[in-house]
Amino acid sequence: MDFAFSAEQEELRAAARDFLADHSSPEAVRRAMASDLGFDSEVWKRIGHDLGWTSVHIPEAYGGAGLGYVELVALLEVMGEALLCAPFLSSVCLAANAILAGASEMQKREWLPAIAAGRTRAALAFDESTRHGETSVCQATARREGGDFVLAGRKRFVLDGHSAELLLVSARRPGSAGDDGVSLFAVPSSARGVERRALPTMDPTRRLAEIELRDVRVPASARLGDEGWGAPALARALDLGAVALAAEQVGGAQRCLDLSVHHAKQRVQFGRPIGSFQAIKHTCADMMVAVESARSAAYYAGCVAAEGGDDLARVASLAKAWCSEAYFRCAADALQIHGGVGFTWEYDVHLHLKRARSGESFLGPPAWHRERVARSLGL
Repeated sequence: MDFAFSAEQEELRAAARDFLADHSSPEAVRRAMASDLGFDSEVWKRIGHDLGWTSVHIPEAYGGAGLGYVELVALLEVMGEALLCAPFLSSVCLAANAILAGASEMQKREWLPAIAAGRTRAALAFDESTRHGETSVCQATARREGGDFVLAGRKRFVLDGHSAELLLVSARRPGSAGDDGVSLFAVPSSARGVERRALPTMDPTRRLAEIELRDVRVPASARLGDEGWGAPALARALDLGAVALAAEQVGGAQRCLDLSVHHAKQRVQFGRPIGSFQAIKHTCADMMVAVESARSAAYYAGCVAAEGGDDLARVASLAKAWCSEAYFRCAADALQIHGGVGFTWEYDVHLHLKRARSGESFLGPPAWHRERVARSLGL
């Protein structure tokens, strides 16, 4: 299988690198981190309105560019290199995929165009416990009252949940268990009874929130698809999100390698560049192997996602587990090569280390994904 990007895809990546060099530079990243939103709203507007990145894999029928998941993976790798602070993963790779997987035709036409244009920021609120990735772990309830649903419960670690305008919330029918009875609901963040609280995070470039649903009343039209059949749509959205996150982690790992090689050539110790020392050479070589193998895993997963293959769940777990560990290993090795200065504010290495560590846990840690692959193989 040929994993090389086409000329058009390479042009997309080159244009993205040029844009992010100006708007996601180390200085821009630090400004965005310190802001209330956690991102630059003007940069986000340009990403959606001018560049159309938010529409890449959304079908043309719903206001998107209709390109596909390979193009999305190509973009995310570049975003990972630049440590882009933006609600892209939450809106485009999680919430939009949940709508595509579980919403009716009318609902897709209602919600997706605004996400594709970057006008609406959306977030997927599903996590309630430490059992990462289990769609059946859902205690939030959705009880019927007349023609409406009343949602109650708490969601944790909601990516960009503090600033999202639309929340895709999982909730179950009272008395149901497992995947049975789980539905997804589109809830405006301004709805009465929705309380949001930003959480302290290890990674300052990515914001998480806790969302409390205090008897939030929504119409029946807010439910995605048929009642009680939201678990498969949620599982698919999480798998596609894992593929997207893996691609972003490949970009971060590559940047850690690039920073390490550059530093090893510039830093002089005992009268010679430290890159001439065998220990540094071996470490950089090991980092390159980790990056290239992770890249192969992420690209393959992107191809499976683009083709709608039945093996998506297994391949998504493979890519997420491998790319998460590769990114953290490269970030940790980069820190060792840089020495004490690597964890100072002036260097980007510590930001990559924090994002790599937080990304390991988000959407399921590597151990959980490896166990999932083993179970799927009957091991």
